[in-house]
Amino acid sequence: MARKNEEAQPNGRAVVRLEDVSKVYHQGTVDVHALRGLDLDIQEGEFTALVGPSGSGKTTTLNLVGALDTPTSGSVVVDGRDLADMARKDLSRLRRDRIGFVFQSYNLIPVLTAYENAEMVMWVQGVPAAQRRERVMDLLRAVGLEGLEDRRPTELSGGQQQRVAIARAIAARPAIVLADEPTANVDSETAESLITLMEQLNRTENVTFLFSTHDPRVVERARRVIHMVDGRIERDTA
Repeated sequence: MARKNEEAQPNGRAVVRLEDVSKVYHQGTVDVHALRGLDLDIQEGEFTALVGPSGSGKTTTLNLVGALDTPTSGSVVVDGRDLADMARKDLSRLRRDRIGFVFQSYNLIPVLTAYENAEMVMWVQGVPAAQRRERVMDLLRAVGLEGLEDRRPTELSGGQQQRVAIARAIAARPAIVLADEPTANVDSETAESLITLMEQLNRTENVTFLFSTHDPRVVERARRVIHMVDGRIERDTA
């Protein structure tokens, strides 16, 4: 396990800024308040976990930061851009180029190999093939999948699939990686190795991670833990 003082340190630049953000879902005649006046800054280089009971607002927060949903009120700024001011095509480019996603269900494309899944974002961006190959092969080595680049997801274990997903998430060097319960579907040993891997990437590549998690192992190793209850931040500890 990497020691905290060896890890990347936040540099004071806010990659994410939420100001007075509220989110209300209308379910028939009932209004569900998922977030209530949330203020949150995430700096470049952070390794931060959002924790709290189901319904506390963790996933809603990730969805807003990831430009997958819009707030009812308040502002969401990612990588210096206010999402409310962006057209749909620009939001798509922001998600593609500046935000990495790691989901508990992996979300790999079944017909593509590990290499092709990890390469996908850069391929869509139009990065030259030689540059893509160098970056992807470096990443697959870094996540412990050297020699498995030609395997499809069904030929990989759950932990290996999540390693491909992590490689894909950081391939294009995004401003932030959003990880929603990334250890939920793997065994304890694999979960520990995935957390260690993400710590190493945070340290060596200065990747900013924001987790939504119930996993105490992630919480223990996060450098900042934000406790959410009823759509609000109850406690923020570093």
